[in-house]
Amino acid sequence: MARLDQLQSWVAETQSGNQAWPASWQWQLVSGDASFRKYYRVIKEDGTAIIAVDAPPEQENNPAFVALACHWREKGMRLPEILATNFEQGFLLVEDFGDVMLRDRLSAATVDGWYQQALALLPSLQQIDDCQDYPLPCYDRAMLERELEIFAEWFYRGLLQLPETSQTQHVWRELCKQLVQAMLEQPQVCIHRDFHSRNLMCLPEGRLGVIDFQGAVRGPVSYDVVSLIRDCYLRWPASQVMYWSEYAYGLLRQQQPSVLQDVSLTLWQRWLDLTGMQRHLKAIGIFARLHLRDGKSAYLQDIPRTLGYVLEQAQRYAEFQPFTHLLLDQVVPALRECSLISVEAQKDLTT
Repeated sequence: MARLDQLQSWVAETQSGNQAWPASWQWQLVSGDASFRKYYRVIKEDGTAIIAVDAPPEQENNPAFVALACHWREKGMRLPEILATNFEQGFLLVEDFGDVMLRDRLSAATVDGWYQQALALLPSLQQIDDCQDYPLPCYDRAMLERELEIFAEWFYRGLLQLPETSQTQHVWRELCKQLVQAMLEQPQVCIHRDFHSRNLMCLPEGRLGVIDFQGAVRGPVSYDVVSLIRDCYLRWPASQVMYWSEYAYGLLRQQQPSVLQDVSLTLWQRWLDLTGMQRHLKAIGIFARLHLRDGKSAYLQDIPRTLGYVLEQAQRYAEFQPFTHLLLDQVVPALRECSLISVEAQKDLTT
């Protein structure tokens, strides 16, 4: 509670010049997300609201968050305005984007219009150059391999407690090699790295606001596209996903002709599939780690849906047949037996 008191005192002093918390102000916990950050809505006596962020500096790179927010806003992206910072304590004040996530507005009737609007943000985002205060890290081989290891450590060996053999290790190494190669051979652009329906906010002016962008890197051109259209938290019909894939391909070729100039639609689809596999394997590992290490178990219910994506893409390619067998023979049965995951969530695992 001491840290919350410190945050409240800092916000009060920043906004009113006095460390005493005004009695007429309301203080609401908005979310404690999958990271170490916590967000609070501060509602003043005049009804206006701002967001206070508790982001411990030993766990969160707040200078990078602020640098990216300012730079991307200058480039025309709709990101929250940074109102005040305290890097030493890990406190921020930012513009309030409200409570309406894109996910809340999506239905079979509305999703196409919203997704086209979201995909239309990506050509501009991908062309943003590095800001002086925070050059984007490269999504290099070492980072990609570390992310894949999260799946092996926390999900395969951790949550499911499956044994590794020389054969399974060989299958895994071959899969990782091909996924990483597919991601590194793509044009490398500015990517959000968590571009999905929970990180896009529906703003009163009709635009989509972008949040949770501090993990941005310079990485594969297909990454943010697949993050959106194969969302870990929502699943849409395969025919619709294919349409959005082709729509994004045409949009990027039109607005960034040099990036995809010699890339066929077939190669683009392969890039999208393999990039999605890497992302979804990482996400599964993170969901398991949140439960096992951090005591945050709600994300376990998203594992079957996310694993379903991985299996679906693996089955499309002959070279991934050994990995498909590994999933069907060991991983899927073990997941089905996991009592921590509801029967309803298990229905999202399509085999």
